[in-house]
Amino acid sequence: MKFTDGNWLIREGVRTYHPAQAYDLETTDTSVTAYAPAHMIRHRGDTLIGPLITVRLSSPMCDVIQVRLMHYSGERRENLRFPTFPDEGAPVTIETDDGFASLTSGALTARINRANWALDFVSSDGRIVTSSGAKGVGLAEVEGEGAYIHEQLSLGVGECVYGLGERFTAFVKNGQVVDTWNKDGGAGSDQAYKNVPFYITNRGYGVFVNQPENVSFEIGSEKVARVQFSVPGQSLEYFVIYGPTPKEILEKYTALTGRPALPPAWSFGLWLTTSFTTSYDEQTVTSFIQGMADREIPLHVFHFDCFWMREFHWCDFEWDKRVFPDPAGMLTRLKERGLKICVWINPYIAQRSPLFAEGKAGGYLLKRADGSVWQTDQWQPGMGIVDFTNPDACRWFQDKLRALLHQGVDCFKTDFGERIPTDAVYFDGSDPEAMHNFYSYLYNKTVFDLLREERGEGEAVLFARSGTAGSQQFPVHWGGDCASDFEAMSASLRAGLSLCLSGFGFWSHDIGGFEGTPPAEIYKRWVAFGLLSPHSRLHGSSSYRVPWVYDDEAVDVLRFFTQLKCRLMPYLFGAAVEAHQHGVPMMRAMMLEFPGDPACEYLDRQYLLGGSLLVAPVFSQDGSVQYYIPEGRWTEYLTGRTIDGPRWMREEHGFLSLPLLVRPNTVLPLGADDERPDYDFTSGVEFQVYELSDGANVSVSIPTLTGANGATLTVTKNDGKITATLEGSASLWRLRLMGVANIASVDGGSFESGERGALVLPADGARSVTVTV
Repeated sequence: MKFTDGNWLIREGVRTYHPAQAYDLETTDTSVTAYAPAHMIRHRGDTLIGPLITVRLSSPMCDVIQVRLMHYSGERRENLRFPTFPDEGAPVTIETDDGFASLTSGALTARINRANWALDFVSSDGRIVTSSGAKGVGLAEVEGEGAYIHEQLSLGVGECVYGLGERFTAFVKNGQVVDTWNKDGGAGSDQAYKNVPFYITNRGYGVFVNQPENVSFEIGSEKVARVQFSVPGQSLEYFVIYGPTPKEILEKYTALTGRPALPPAWSFGLWLTTSFTTSYDEQTVTSFIQGMADREIPLHVFHFDCFWMREFHWCDFEWDKRVFPDPAGMLTRLKERGLKICVWINPYIAQRSPLFAEGKAGGYLLKRADGSVWQTDQWQPGMGIVDFTNPDACRWFQDKLRALLHQGVDCFKTDFGERIPTDAVYFDGSDPEAMHNFYSYLYNKTVFDLLREERGEGEAVLFARSGTAGSQQFPVHWGGDCASDFEAMSASLRAGLSLCLSGFGFWSHDIGGFEGTPPAEIYKRWVAFGLLSPHSRLHGSSSYRVPWVYDDEAVDVLRFFTQLKCRLMPYLFGAAVEAHQHGVPMMRAMMLEFPGDPACEYLDRQYLLGGSLLVAPVFSQDGSVQYYIPEGRWTEYLTGRTIDGPRWMREEHGFLSLPLLVRPNTVLPLGADDERPDYDFTSGVEFQVYELSDGANVSVSIPTLTGANGATLTVTKNDGKITATLEGSASLWRLRLMGVANIASVDGGSFESGERGALVLPADGARSVTVTV
């Protein structure tokens, strides 16, 4: 929200107040509180009028500083905040004198200029990473609307802003106005299903605004050298998180707001759905599954979308007996094929659903001020909305889903959760403005907690659309309703990269697009992109997404990339474990991996999948693609060709290809199974070694299906000798030296020469081999 009219004027109907000085200070062992009047205090008479703005500094964990701005403290109830997980033992250093007051946490210091208000955030090397200068902190009184609190943090020359949730607009957010208000607006506008009031920059820090209500960001759009964020009311809380690298920022942000759970390995396989408004029954479903088997396309999860329940009854969580007369038997038959089962749900209870009367009687639904149930006809006629602030309502909702789990369902697509009213009354008295976004957190947490309880840790997984800060704890999220064209495919990637820079470790999208029917060329290009994404789901609106309805080549493309993903699972699941343990996403914007390369700062049509695979999807009908290769000698995974960076490439690719490059100094583990994503990754693993530099020491860990470390291979290269040492339980392992044609000797095994490189076979029981090249 803009409060000014250019550099000199204030908008008509707005009065603003800004700290002039830190007149007084209070300190404790863990905090500094400054009392900052909006005018200079020259004599006692100046103390008789306000405003007086309170600024409190503290630290929830090392390298993170919490700032609390407050005008009036007597609001009826404290605004809802996102749950955080502070380190209670984080040490701070506090210093004060007549000129300055500072609080230091790790390598970050917040420093207040007492005489002429300024708040600088300074790194341990003396660099100001960002600052709140003159008129940065502000109280605005807007005629007809009330009070707002804002903060403005500086943007340096060349500084780029990323994140703020799953945004389909430009990847770099500079110049944009972003309101963090969840909306069911599709995937082609500035609206978003998953708004996260957290941004990260390429200057070594991130900012998390701990306000679930609508936070309005002006990102170089009101003041070109500042990011402004504002909320209605009398207080504002934010955190400055120092890295200095982007990965370290995300690691600290997710430690503060919650790390992603580790999804089960089977969830990384291929998902197929019935699509939305298509006609389907058990015969149709079985024909799809059998069709995939007949064409030797691995399939791992089948999803039943909305119409598994009867129309006008969503949600009653009962199978529509007209088309599914034997749901328990059908689920048994499907699971005998080795499939996992997902069903669609949402938190809305139609008036025709028997659950509506139950929810009304139990007080489980949102209410109006007069005590009646809040209802609408927008989606399901007469629907109510489950009140997840009521513990009894949560248990009631979970028990309905529990019956489906006992029937054989494995997971849920938790759709919707964005159309949440602001005039509803909650069981716990929560502010409905603050609850609008936070509702998505409670909704998905309720379902995820049930899955953990019923299926166990490591087996819970959702397919969720709505979310906000902290929702990354309940994976997986997908990109919502996109069109079926190249532009929507590209926008989906931008949105996924933005979400993954907002603390989310896992993300997916509708392969082929949701709205409309994609032409065959778009379907095939999207298949390659989708199977080289963290999670992979074929889904549409009014048309099916099985490949044979497009053309015969689509069958080959889907088979090829599904099998490729299964082979890559030891590597991919290792990246998933990293996301779970450290908060570094599986899908990584180029600036995340190469923060020192200015060419990477704006790249949004390519990414790294894990830390070692560069993927550049094809977004053109003729197969042309332009992409950037950072420094080093990279290897095309599909052909073995090496390319030296940094450089730009322009190529044309057939449908069974796309730019997929392996980073130099990579040891890439490939599994022995190309049919399933959930197998013993340590058995029969092939470690492919790419472009080791002399003196390199590279380790790669192979996880078990629980995420524990199953084996670790360490590869070193010194003076022409490559030594590989294995620790752990891997069996039948082998080493392939990519691009190496000439081997002089192997100590501890044998070798075979091949077109793509030499295959080194360790002797039986050998845990180490040394190769002289």
